[in-house]
Amino acid sequence: MKAAIISGKGETPVYGEFRAPEADDRYSVVNVKAAAMSQLAKSRAAGTHYSSAIEYPFIPGIDGAGYLANGDPVFFFALNSPFGSMAEMTLVTPKSVVPLPATLDLTMAAAIGNPGMSSWTALTRRAQLRKGETVLINGATGTSGGLAVRIARHLGAGKIIATGRNPQALEKLRTQGADITLTLDALSAELPALMAEGIDVVLDYLWGQSALDIMMSAVAGGARVVRFVQIGSLSGQEISLHSKLLRSSGLTLMGSGLGSVSNAELVASVGELLQAAVKSDFSIPFHERPLSEVNVAWNEDDSRCRTVFTL
Repeated sequence: MKAAIISGKGETPVYGEFRAPEADDRYSVVNVKAAAMSQLAKSRAAGTHYSSAIEYPFIPGIDGAGYLANGDPVFFFALNSPFGSMAEMTLVTPKSVVPLPATLDLTMAAAIGNPGMSSWTALTRRAQLRKGETVLINGATGTSGGLAVRIARHLGAGKIIATGRNPQALEKLRTQGADITLTLDALSAELPALMAEGIDVVLDYLWGQSALDIMMSAVAGGARVVRFVQIGSLSGQEISLHSKLLRSSGLTLMGSGLGSVSNAELVASVGELLQAAVKSDFSIPFHERPLSEVNVAWNEDDSRCRTVFTL
């Protein structure tokens, strides 16, 4: 079958022939129609993600949309190396697929599945958002963070604060559900007052200095509980965190991702997300490309327009 193939550590995938997967009593075959690139898929492929378990050669991609043998449309997770999602076929377990609504386009489902799951899972499983609460989304100008604004509104957030580097992108988020927008260089000055008014949940896609600024401002809230959910690290993997930030505030730190949430809950989350996508506008900009162009597209920046490979 045709597939994207990575033959060694640090290599870019090439389009070529790979052995076809075979169903057995544990695995079913999915005929793949669309598989999106994501930071998670790329870091797992590079072996730099904490959940990576790579044997070469292998097919990259962790999720996608396609059809089961009986013709049912599904969104799936493909975590069974060497068979990733960027191929004509892949292997799935019954617990790693969710049915797709008949009215949801498969390519759009592939595009929104991973970025949407990041905030849906964080809000429903980790932060356990309650209706009317205030949510701050740090790094909202990227695909995942921008979608998180709409998802937080759909899930009942009362007030949404969006942060990012791009003022134009932040302004656009005001039309998509954000009540307040802040540039990252304004956080240390403006956030303490907002934190004192009350911020219940933080979704952090950046880490780095902006995450530290948010946690420092939580001190202004005193004993008020602030559930800080760490999702991504686009601004760096490490920060210097003084112990007094935890002792002198109601700050509660937690992560959301592979390992902190069970695979069963991740699958359930994406199922809920895709069902909700029929009623709410969770569409994101994406660029549809044939899988044969994977070698060229792999290293291109798609942070504002997701790349979805189709077969």
